[in-house]
Amino acid sequence: MPREEQVLVIERKVLEQVGMFQGLTFDVERYLREFFVQGVPRFMPRSQVEENPAYKQLIPYVLMSYQDKYLSYVRGRRAGEARLVGNRSIGIGGHINPADDMPLFDTDFYETYLTAVKREVAEEVSVETSHTDSIVALLNDESNEVGSVHLGIVHHWILNAPKVSKREQMMTQMAFMTPAELQEVRDTLETWSGLCLTRLAEMTKNLS
Repeated sequence: MPREEQVLVIERKVLEQVGMFQGLTFDVERYLREFFVQGVPRFMPRSQVEENPAYKQLIPYVLMSYQDKYLSYVRGRRAGEARLVGNRSIGIGGHINPADDMPLFDTDFYETYLTAVKREVAEEVSVETSHTDSIVALLNDESNEVGSVHLGIVHHWILNAPKVSKREQMMTQMAFMTPAELQEVRDTLETWSGLCLTRLAEMTKNLS
């Protein structure tokens, strides 16, 4: 019998104590300081938290850009989150699972998280260029059942070349698109991507 998937979570009350918000917040450091304290993040069976808003599953959401264009793709039928199939996305990432060699957050929680993000992205795409990585926002959407049990940590990877290829079959129609082009297909975007697109300029204004 296959072992059940374990996913990284925090309790909702931790988010509430720091300050509940809807949409995006750019006060990243204040939240992450509280999220990555020993005993706060933990791995739990996905079945126990997938429909339980008492927990927030931490999801890295990585935006990739080259010059003024952002990587975009459509989630196919094999997407890990069935409720998002068919939507266009500008975020790459997913649930954080424990690796065989990963300490269960008993050392440097933040560095362990960043290592897990790189592994998660590498499972979906191959980035064949150097890049910078900045956490630019946190994302919370209580307006739907998917958002109520997830909390996004929005990364912005600035690529030195537009060299990204897919590894996951569920990713289709991959292309780099300008914000204006993304606005033209806004009605096809998944909720998180729509929220990011709305405030893209604010998220990236201090990055180069």
